[in-house]
Amino acid sequence: MDSEHQAQLEAEALSRRVLVHDILRRLRGQPNDLLPYSAVSSLRPRGESYKGLQTIEVDKIIGSVDRYGDFDAEFMPKEPFTLDRWTKLRQAQLEGVEFPPIHVYKVGDAYFVKDGNHRTALAKAQGQHYIDAYVIELEVPVDLEPHDTIKDVILKGEYAEFLEKTRLPQLRPNHEPILFSRPGRYDVLLDHIRTHQYFMGLEQKRSIGWEEAVVDWYDNLYLPTILEIRENGVLKNFPGRTEADLYLWISDHRYFLSQAIGHDVGPEEAALSVQRSVQKGPISRFLDWLGRFFVRQSPQPG
Repeated sequence: MDSEHQAQLEAEALSRRVLVHDILRRLRGQPNDLLPYSAVSSLRPRGESYKGLQTIEVDKIIGSVDRYGDFDAEFMPKEPFTLDRWTKLRQAQLEGVEFPPIHVYKVGDAYFVKDGNHRTALAKAQGQHYIDAYVIELEVPVDLEPHDTIKDVILKGEYAEFLEKTRLPQLRPNHEPILFSRPGRYDVLLDHIRTHQYFMGLEQKRSIGWEEAVVDWYDNLYLPTILEIRENGVLKNFPGRTEADLYLWISDHRYFLSQAIGHDVGPEEAALSVQRSVQKGPISRFLDWLGRFFVRQSPQPG
């Protein structure tokens, strides 16, 4: 079989594979798009450096600078002209042609193709584990991972903005990661810090700076809550949620219960009120723990 005919047969098989892959991802409710490099701007990159020629893992290539619409999430060609180009490259490969290295941007542990999209697609289709690439690495406060989706990039972009506004990496270099399961929560967290700053000022009868409020919020509110959640294994009762999700749930529960009753509820009252509204189970056990946690966090009589 000549190289042209073999390349054509492989292209037809690849086309069927792409179709099946697309159907399966749609049925699972999974996105089937290659990540655009433009989304990286939301991660607040602080600079870039040229790393030269490296051998990188093909599976860690998750996006493209300008051809992300031509390939699916697995970097397989989904447009006819893209498949035609892939077929020509495969024919050349079968004839012994050696391809030059591709050019990529490295963001965290993931890569975006700047030049060499079809060569990348060919490597993916052939099950190739490694490929030579000229690498430019971006410095970002929140790293990307090879399995990240566009939702993950959005969440990490919001996290990067939060870190930039709070300066938490500078104020607490070894801080615990603050990760949410859905967008829009970091703005709520910033409101919590502003509220904490306001009440700190009232309590101490002086002006409280933003950075002082951030440090006090992290040291005395956020971190103790997270350590309690972790120590008691609470997160296992809430699959798909994060420690930061539970932190906001705990904080908001007391606030909204106080608003409904018309006075500031004590820790035990907060836990018992919600406990009466649910059946015994993981949530109820969580509320038992929540009541004990509020008791420990409340000022004790002198």
